[in-house]
Amino acid sequence: MSVQIFLQGKLLGIEEFLHSKADASEMEQSGEAGERLLAGRSQWVTLLSEVLPRALLAELGLARILLGSSGGGQFLVVLPAEARPAADEFLRASADGVAGMSSGCLRLVWAVTENLGDWSVVRRRLNDEMRPKREAPAAGGLEVFDPFIPETSPTEGYFAGEMGMRLREAQAVGWSPEVPARVLLGEGKLTWPLGSSPDSIALARHAAPGDDDRGPASPAELAARAEGRSAWGVLRGDVDNFEVRLRRLQSIEEHVQLSVLYKQFFAGELEVLCSLPEFWRKVSVIYTGGDDFAVYGSWDALIPLAREIQRLFHRFSEENLKDFPGAEGKTISMAISLARESDEPLAEVYREAGRKLEIAKSSDKDCLYLFGRAVEWRQLTHAAELKDDLGRLVREFECPPELLGEMTRFYRETATAGGHRAQTRFDRPWRYHRRLTLMAGGARDREFQKLRSRLIVEMIGKNVAQARLRPAGRIGLEWAKLLTEA
Repeated sequence: MSVQIFLQGKLLGIEEFLHSKADASEMEQSGEAGERLLAGRSQWVTLLSEVLPRALLAELGLARILLGSSGGGQFLVVLPAEARPAADEFLRASADGVAGMSSGCLRLVWAVTENLGDWSVVRRRLNDEMRPKREAPAAGGLEVFDPFIPETSPTEGYFAGEMGMRLREAQAVGWSPEVPARVLLGEGKLTWPLGSSPDSIALARHAAPGDDDRGPASPAELAARAEGRSAWGVLRGDVDNFEVRLRRLQSIEEHVQLSVLYKQFFAGELEVLCSLPEFWRKVSVIYTGGDDFAVYGSWDALIPLAREIQRLFHRFSEENLKDFPGAEGKTISMAISLARESDEPLAEVYREAGRKLEIAKSSDKDCLYLFGRAVEWRQLTHAAELKDDLGRLVREFECPPELLGEMTRFYRETATAGGHRAQTRFDRPWRYHRRLTLMAGGARDREFQKLRSRLIVEMIGKNVAQARLRPAGRIGLEWAKLLTEA
């Protein structure tokens, strides 16, 4: 009986590739072109880790069932030991094509080990072989790509055109050995359908329609569709301690099962959510991975979308991870970054959202970074209630919207030694009471008094003598400000 081997492949340098600027052969990375370019690059990377392992098995004449996991920039397949030389040749050609297509930003690396011993031992051997290739390409025996060598597969219009535009309507993707790093649309030696069936590749690709219905909406169009301030932003999310959860799995079957479940959750649920009436014209998907996602859209749609994704993920983890001890992989953190100007490049806002996501994950777990603060999801619920109450002040009691701007002055912050912002103590709460009453025009009816009392509790707590402004209060205040801006 032939000895089996595990082959694990990874794409390294994904973030650097997504943030890199377009070269002379690509469209300028600004405005609508920059939006299509980032989306196209993201979808290409997502599909590479789906297409390459399937093409490898097909070229070797092996069954599709040997595909363990794929997507999210990595894959795992099972091969007979005698197929290793052919697999190495296939992957070397693919790695050269990936480096050429990305001008050296992306690297395809892989590790191989025998299917001997417990899964924890096999995984450790794979990681040990992969480590030098990740940390030092030359030490791992890999050739370093020279970006000044002319590309054998030019990318002019490929990322922004085929991947950024036409992929959203494609029914299938393909692969050919002549261009091993290209994901083809509906053609090639090998093809696979896009969809939710077992033999299909799951891919979230919703795009809000533009005003002219001839393509996806631009960020400026999405900003114009927002309620209150005309602004757009990027929402990014990432599962907390996902790698720790994978390391604790006891068998290859558990590894494959959970990898597929996470990937299908993000690809399936996000596509369904974005098609709902409140989101379909306001949100476009950038990508979904094995444990993360990114979307951009009208600012007022991103916050409720984040809340809904968190709710669904909580239910997903309760149903599918109840037999796995520990909190790792069962919570999700997110961050929202708003563009300063409607014409700000999407790549810049995307990068800033990634930076804020790292802040959120390093400060806490299962939280959202929004308006300069990382808050727990239950605090966001309080912020949403406060936002509604503050909106009532303007709509029902005819308080001027400037009142909300004045309230932000209570949130004084000072810089700490580490460069972070620390909130100072709220020493004069009576000013808040008096100013609120004056700005409400002296209203004395019972409904206003109840609303005022509720606002005081939500923003500074019940103990007025030892009052400190609550983080959810600042979130709700900034949220209400944006909604009431003309």
